[in-house]
Amino acid sequence: MQKTRKIIHIDMDCFYAAVEMRENPALKDKPVAVGGSTQHRGVLTTCNYPARKFGLHSAMPSVQALKRCPNLILLPVNMPLYKQVSRQIHQIFRRYTDIIEPISLDEAYLDVTHCRLHEGSATWIAQAIRRTIFDELQLTASAGVAPLKFLAKIASDQNKPDGMFVIAPEQVAEFVAALPLHKIPGVGKVTGQRLLDMGLRTCADVQKTDLNRLLNRFGKWGLRIWQFSHGIDEREICIRREAKSIGVETTLAQDIRELQQGIALLDKLYPDLLRRIRHSRPDLPLSSLRKLGVKLKFDDFQTTTMDKSAVEFCQENFVKLLQQVWQRAQGRSVRLIGLHVNLPETASRQQMSLW
Repeated sequence: MQKTRKIIHIDMDCFYAAVEMRENPALKDKPVAVGGSTQHRGVLTTCNYPARKFGLHSAMPSVQALKRCPNLILLPVNMPLYKQVSRQIHQIFRRYTDIIEPISLDEAYLDVTHCRLHEGSATWIAQAIRRTIFDELQLTASAGVAPLKFLAKIASDQNKPDGMFVIAPEQVAEFVAALPLHKIPGVGKVTGQRLLDMGLRTCADVQKTDLNRLLNRFGKWGLRIWQFSHGIDEREICIRREAKSIGVETTLAQDIRELQQGIALLDKLYPDLLRRIRHSRPDLPLSSLRKLGVKLKFDDFQTTTMDKSAVEFCQENFVKLLQQVWQRAQGRSVRLIGLHVNLPETASRQQMSLW
C-alpha cells in the first residue's frame, strides 16, 4: 500500500515588498509596492497589505495604483536582492527535504513524506519552517499542508498572511466536496464562468457530472477539473522544472493603432526571442519548435493571445499571427506586444532532432 504523501506549499507574504520593508524598517505600516515606473508605463509586481486596502494588486498599472493610493511608495524591482533572499529560504527548506519544486522566487512545494524531523509531522515541520524563516530572515510565510499537491496550494492561501492551514487525509473528501471550483489552481474567471453556466459551482457538483461532459467542453483541462473534484492528484513534486515556453514582450511608451507599427516592433522582438532561446537551450534545433504565439494588450488592459501549431519557427509566421490577432483590436489601441514559443519535451526534442 502506497504511503500517504505529506506535501507542504510555502508561499511568502508579499515577498518583494516584504524584503524592501525589512531593508528599510521606516516603510513598515506604509503602503508599499514594487514595480515599474509610471514614466515607462510599468505595472506593480507586488504590494504590501496596507496598499492592498486601496484595491491595489499585482499587474495593476503603476499610474492607476498611484491614483487609487496617492501616498503609495513605489520602489523599483531589485531582482538580485530578491534572488539572494530566495536562495536563503531554499537553504532552510533543504534542512527538511531535498524534494523541492520551486514555482517562483517566493513559492515552492516540499515533499516531506520521509522526513523524520519533528516526529515526521508535516504540520510541525511546516510550523518549524515558517518560524525559522521569520527568526533568520525576518520575513513571514504562509503554508498549506495536505496529502495532495493542489490542495496544499489551496491551503496555503486559506490563512494569509503569516498563517497555516492543514488538510489531513481523513478531511480530504469533505473539504473537496465543499470546495468552490474557482478555488482550483488554474481555473480563472473565464473557465469559472463557463463552469457556472453548466450549473457547476462546487466540486460536489462535478462529482455528480459525467466526465465526458467536461471533456467535450474543456478537453484535457476538463479531465484535470474532474480529477481534482474527486480528490485525485497523482502529480509528483518535480525537483527540476523544465521550461515549457520562452517569450519576450514590450510595453510601449505610447499606444499604437496601425498594424504596420506592430510589424515594425516585431522586427525588434524576434531577434530578442531568438537570443533568449539560444541562451536557454543552446542545443535545441529551431526546426523542433512548432507552436508559436503572439500576445497583445489593448488600451483597456484586456489581453488576448493567438497560437498556431505545426508551423515553422520563422519571423514570417509570427507576422501572419500578428495580422490575425490584430483584428481583435476592434478600434482599440495596443499598449503591449509579445511573442512566445512552446518548447518540446525532452523526449520529443530528441526524437524530432532525428528529422
